[in-house]
Amino acid sequence: MSLPEWPALSTTRLTVRAVADTDLPALMAVNGDDETTRFLPYASWRSLDDAQAWLARMRSLEAAGGTRQLVMARRADGLAIGTVLLFKHDPASARLELGYVLARSHWRQGLAREALAAVIRQVFGPMGQRRIEAEVNPDNTASNALLQALGFTLEGRLRQRYTGKGRSYDIHLWGLLASDPRPGADA
Repeated sequence: MSLPEWPALSTTRLTVRAVADTDLPALMAVNGDDETTRFLPYASWRSLDDAQAWLARMRSLEAAGGTRQLVMARRADGLAIGTVLLFKHDPASARLELGYVLARSHWRQGLAREALAAVIRQVFGPMGQRRIEAEVNPDNTASNALLQALGFTLEGRLRQRYTGKGRSYDIHLWGLLASDPRPGADA
C-alpha cells in the first residue's frame, strides 16, 4: 500500500505540502549550505543539476510507494525553507520514518517544531499510522532536542550505523507512538 497523496497542511507560519519543481531554486539555499547539511547523509548541492537529480530520485521513490517528499514553505510568500521526508513506510506495521532539514537562516525560531507537529498529527490521524521513527546523529544536539520536545523517546544508539562523507558514524534512534503523549502536538 502506497502512502496517500499529501494534503497541504497550514500552520500559523507555514504550509507543509508536496514538493514542486519550482521549489528547487529556494531549496538550493537550504541544501547548498554545508553547515545545514553537516549531519545529513548526502553532500551539499553545488548546482541546480544536483537539485534536479535529487528531485528525480524523490519522484522515483514516491512512485515506488513508500516515500512522500514534502516542503516547509512560508505562508506569507510560499518560499520553500526546508523539507520533510516520510519514507521507509511499512504498511503491515503502520510505521514510517521521518527526516527533515531547515534552512539555517530559519533555525531557532520554532519553525521545524511547528511543521513537524502538523506532520505528526496527519500521520497519526488521517494516515492512521502507529509509529514514527527518526534517526539522528548524536552530535546534532538541535535535532535531538527537537524530537524530544515533540514527544519522541530515545530508544537507543546504533553504533557505526552509517558510512557517509568519508566516515562511519553512530545514530540515535527515536520513536513516537500514536498513543504517546506529545507535548509539541499543539505547536
